[in-house]
Parts: sequence; C-alpha cells; structure tokens
Amino acid sequence: MAIMITDECINCGACEPECPNNAIYEGGAEWAYADGTTLAGTINPPNSEEVDAEKEHDPVDMDVYYIVTDKCTECVGFHDEPQCAAVCPVDCCVDDPDYRESEDELLAKKDFMHL
Repeated sequence: MAIMITDECINCGACEPECPNNAIYEGGAEWAYADGTTLAGTINPPNSEEVDAEKEHDPVDMDVYYIVTDKCTECVGFHDEPQCAAVCPVDCCVDDPDYRESEDELLAKKDFMHL
C-alpha cells in the first residue's frame, strides 16, 4: 500500500527530504516521475499507462503536502519503515487504505524507478 498525508498536515515539510523516491510534494506543486528517480523518456509505470517521465502532472492536493501513490514504495528496499511517518510531528503520514501493494510489488516499483 502507499502512504498518504491527511488534512491534519501542518505543512512543516519534514517529510519531503526523507522520501527516497521523491514522492512527496508541497501542496500545489506539479510532479513528474523523473523527479528524484533515474526515469527518463517514455516509460511504462507498473500501475499506469505509458507516459513521458518528465511530463508534469497536476498536484494531488493544493493545500497540504501530498504523496504520489505511483512513486511511493513505503520506503521498502531503503528503510525498515516509511520515513515520512517516522519524522512527521503530527502523525499525518498514514497507510492509504485505497492503495494496497505487496512487498514484492513495492520492490518492483522501487527497482523500476531506480535502475
């Protein structure tokens, strides 16, 4: 599963630099698969259709920090626990019940983004 940031976020930004996949963005910021990864050119993400890695996508949230589900690996392959949740002072980085992935799926996503 992915991690999500709830509306209780105080916009402190502590989570953003901790993400090894650069999956966390400030509210209102556009995102791209290429941000913080080795992805370039036309790609086929595991859970999405073919896309240009540098294409900027609309923000997921306009008001608070957000996590791009397609880039979140819950830090699997990097750390023992999600680092965003570990550093969040208000505990608003939580499991996203709408996105469930096995450890194998998360590792495959990590390997896809970091060749």
